[in-house]
Amino acid sequence: MLGAIGVDSIEALFDEIPDRLLCGTLEAMPTAVSEVDASRLMSARARLDGVPTCFIGAGAYDHYVPAAVWQIAARGEFYSASAPCQAEASQGTLQLLYEFQSMMAALTAMDVSNASLYDGASALAEAVLMAVRINRKSKSRRVLVPKSLHPAYRRVAGNIVRNQGIVLEELPYDPAGGHIDPVLLQQYDGLDITALVIPQPNFFGVLEEADTLVEWARVNGAVTVAVVNPLSLSVLSPPGEWGERGVDICCGDGQPLGAPLSSGGPYFGFLCCRQAFVRHLPGWIVGRTLDVDGKTGFTLTLHARNRRTRRSGAASNICTNQGLMVTAATIHMALMGAEGLSRTAASCHSNTLRLGERLSMLPGVSIRFDRPVFHEQVVTLPVAANGVLRTLAAHNVLGGLDLSRDYPELGNAILCCATERRTAEEIEIFTGRLERAVALQGGAPCRLQPKGW
Repeated sequence: MLGAIGVDSIEALFDEIPDRLLCGTLEAMPTAVSEVDASRLMSARARLDGVPTCFIGAGAYDHYVPAAVWQIAARGEFYSASAPCQAEASQGTLQLLYEFQSMMAALTAMDVSNASLYDGASALAEAVLMAVRINRKSKSRRVLVPKSLHPAYRRVAGNIVRNQGIVLEELPYDPAGGHIDPVLLQQYDGLDITALVIPQPNFFGVLEEADTLVEWARVNGAVTVAVVNPLSLSVLSPPGEWGERGVDICCGDGQPLGAPLSSGGPYFGFLCCRQAFVRHLPGWIVGRTLDVDGKTGFTLTLHARNRRTRRSGAASNICTNQGLMVTAATIHMALMGAEGLSRTAASCHSNTLRLGERLSMLPGVSIRFDRPVFHEQVVTLPVAANGVLRTLAAHNVLGGLDLSRDYPELGNAILCCATERRTAEEIEIFTGRLERAVALQGGAPCRLQPKGW
């Protein structure tokens, strides 16, 4: 091929790349190994993670995944399927994506869902870009983003949209409640605000006054973007029903729906909207129709919004999806059903309240915010959080997320989560070990005997 185009080497073919960007040779790359050796190596590395008791949430939750989910998702028809661009060869995959869209639209009470995105953070970035496109009356490109939104989501969205002249303005949270105080928005009354982002629950696990926030945005001509935990929607009001007419766009991460923690991923994002904005929705949409013989068939619709079809004129550069994770999520939701999801969410909430009640009984430990929560809550410690968490991790307990980097104003605070998998016994063990870890770091004296430590 090089000879056919008259180039001497691969290096000459790519000579426009600056030398400072070249990685050089790859001496550190190991030699190829056999399948058996690769399997042995990856199994050994997986065992390094251990099987600790997890009280960390922050967007990645330790939920139970029914065994049938990945037994089905790992079948060859799904596991190695290509992009379903040829409908005649991809009816199974297309039908599954159609079912996923239907389930997500029902769960969020929105009109339309796409067939997924890369993850929750990039889904938010796409939602912000979409909000700017649909709010043609707004010229400011100002988007209000609460500081109580997931820090990673804020960073990813900022990296993607900042070079397009979009300004993400940070809204501070109420120091007592950890939520957006609607009174704070009065300073923006009458101003040109393009969109308002509403997390529910927010990063602290605190529930926002969603109805009030949506109505403020509607009165002031701002597009509303909800960022939600899909599991919570089985017990909380869905974003399509917030306020008088619901939000305009809804997004989030689908990890709670059948995706294991698995050392950090992969996960998938979802994005839903009102019918009026469907042509601005990035990603794929699968439609259901009838063929010439009257049989049900599935195919991609509104496909020309993607990059490979319209290039720079597309609504987004996304032209694929996290198909395998969506397969697992669809199977997971089908197996669990509405009742199963709501029972899981209720169990998570019950465990969270039990955990907060037990931890707040420890000397010097308190719950930071005074509002209702779902799934997780901020716990304040009398000593530095990083030392306590290291001590807990050494004893096979992942005790929470240190908030000092992203929220230094909270002091010695950690974000703790208790899903439906945490038992009453595990919560008691965590409580005892946390008290002991605090004492070892120079905090309040330990009242518990170190038995079982």
